[in-house]
Amino acid sequence: MGILFLQPEHEHLREIIFGAIVIVITGALDDKYTLRPIVKLAGQIIAASFLISDGLIISRITLPFVGMVDLGFISVLVTLLWVVGITNAINLIDGLDGLATGITTIALTSMFVMAIIDVRVMAAYLCIVLIGANLGFLYHNFYPAKIYMGDTGSNFLGYMIAVVSMLGLFKNIALFSFIIPVIILAVPIFDTFFAIVRRLHNKESIMMADNKHIHYQILAAGYSHRKTVLILYGFSALFGILAILFSKASMMTTLIITVLVLILLHIIAEMGGLVLGGKKPVLNFLGKIFKRKNKGS
Repeated sequence: MGILFLQPEHEHLREIIFGAIVIVITGALDDKYTLRPIVKLAGQIIAASFLISDGLIISRITLPFVGMVDLGFISVLVTLLWVVGITNAINLIDGLDGLATGITTIALTSMFVMAIIDVRVMAAYLCIVLIGANLGFLYHNFYPAKIYMGDTGSNFLGYMIAVVSMLGLFKNIALFSFIIPVIILAVPIFDTFFAIVRRLHNKESIMMADNKHIHYQILAAGYSHRKTVLILYGFSALFGILAILFSKASMMTTLIITVLVLILLHIIAEMGGLVLGGKKPVLNFLGKIFKRKNKGS
């Protein structure tokens, strides 16, 4: 409805809508009948194919000291992996009330700011529409939830975020521009990466569902449902802010932000007991610092 109201004009809009319809139909069928993973993957590939066939692809990236790099024939594969990967990343993070809705809203807000800065009108329109829909939904979806998005909603949000990033973020000519969307979506991407590594290590199918995602691990560490969601909101907001700064940063600032991103990812991993055999040296160190400050004050 938001798109109908704004009525934006864009060369790829029709294919974006067709892909979204395929994603929604696939998600709805999965919610009702629990499709096999390969069938869901096929639906996601078909949706991505609409974009690729119309020329909406990640055709180049910008590297420091090198400049603009044309991806050539592998651009189709990179685009396919990006769309399918982000769609599934958002789907996998949808394990707690309000988690996927809030994280995607925060990510879209960061993307909206960057779209305004870079004058990416279509990307800004899509961000506004999705943020508005998310906020209305989140009111009823936050813990304890009264309604749920299911695979229909999470797959649609993942697909649209992938599309928005291709319309806006990958067009940015800043150094490391290809890293900007990765930073914005660090929480779901990080969670998906660990899930794949974990399943491969345990000789399980990477498409097999489990309850070992980062949000479940933080819950198991003793945090309440609400606190777990708010903690991941906080990390998502930090990553979003860092990504905005990253897009306009000098080389030295870029390196500093990269280090901060890695530290934040490590802290998340420690909170979830995913590294160092469950040990938490960084969290313990930070805890000691805060205790000293509290005593001093």
